[in-house]
Amino acid sequence: MRLPRILRLKIARLARDDEGSLTIEAVIMFPLLFWAMLSMLVFFDGYRQSGLNVKAAFTIGDMISREVAPITPAYLDGAANLFNELSRSSTPPRMRVTVVYYNAPQKRFYRDWSQQRGGVPVLTNADILQMQNRLPVVPHNERLILVETWSDYLPPFDVGLDQQDLYNFVFTRPRFAPQVKFQS
Repeated sequence: MRLPRILRLKIARLARDDEGSLTIEAVIMFPLLFWAMLSMLVFFDGYRQSGLNVKAAFTIGDMISREVAPITPAYLDGAANLFNELSRSSTPPRMRVTVVYYNAPQKRFYRDWSQQRGGVPVLTNADILQMQNRLPVVPHNERLILVETWSDYLPPFDVGLDQQDLYNFVFTRPRFAPQVKFQS
């Protein structure tokens, strides 16, 4: 069945007509473009916050590694406040500092002391045994300062990224003393 000539001409003219196509494309693409830009902003902000948390955790570990006097509860309170300032977190900081030593004959780490701020449990020797594969190889009686930090990240916009609990685990050797002690 053939279409009438006049109908074929009108369809051909409509197919050649490009007026208004930019408007239709804009109506379709602007919401997608806006969502893509917003998503990039949220993902960039998440990576920025994660980077800030890692740098803050390394700063706390480095700060403690330089101490020759015993660490006090007030010092750890200040370190937790410093972590909160450096990480620019909107939630209260959670931090755990543990000093461990390696026993080469037994091939395992033991805890010297462990302190926390923000409600996380302190590490026990059983916990350290479970995380032994995450610790580096060190000589006999070598000490390590473990700094663990937690911070909540809440995305500013809902683009499919859920609230994240950013966890950092860093370790450092004492620098100027063979052992960093804790004095309650």
